[in-house]
Amino acid sequence: MNRNLCLFDLDDTLLPLDSDHAWGQFMVDLGWVDRHEFKRRNDEFFAQYQAGQLDIHNYIAFASTPLRARSAAELAAAQAQFMAEVITPQIKPQARDLVARHQTQGDLVALVTATNDFVTAPIAAALGIDDLLAVRLQRDPGGNITGRIQGTPSYREGKVLRVGEWLTGQGASWQDFSRISVYSDSLNDLPLLELATDPVATNPSAALETLARERQWRILKLFT
Repeated sequence: MNRNLCLFDLDDTLLPLDSDHAWGQFMVDLGWVDRHEFKRRNDEFFAQYQAGQLDIHNYIAFASTPLRARSAAELAAAQAQFMAEVITPQIKPQARDLVARHQTQGDLVALVTATNDFVTAPIAAALGIDDLLAVRLQRDPGGNITGRIQGTPSYREGKVLRVGEWLTGQGASWQDFSRISVYSDSLNDLPLLELATDPVATNPSAALETLARERQWRILKLFT
């Protein structure tokens, strides 16, 4: 295989915000949840994520509770409103250009995120990325969200496992690519970054920027 591989994180990497946390705040604004209690717990989980200490199964059980109480029509309408009001205005030309540059080069491109597929599927589409590896919300036979995660969550080491599974489905493996680019802002993605030939600390946290300088990784400030 002569193609290169390019893997993008989403939140604070291609977007100048955290879409998962923003969706939680959006549900607060919609009146779907108790404003003070949900915001308090959502902020706690976000701080745990930033510290690399998130129990993602507990988080998904919490974050999906409001979704389980809504009809498919309500969910679709809220999803579209969230995209229009919160996400689309934050998709910057430089992020689109970066994705398009790798696609134009013929790279195999995927978006690999710890945010769930309900939130991120329309974002991937808006960025023009066909392959999304997100936390998959388990659904029952009727299509209803259960509050559990289907398969391996794409979080920390789980991102490496999910990419490997995806590549197998493509008839490929890590070893097939002469160059592997990984873009991320967070130390949570260190397992994935360490597999890259071209790790790019993108809008990095202070901790990742320090590590990137020590290891002489490229640092990209996509949003200034």
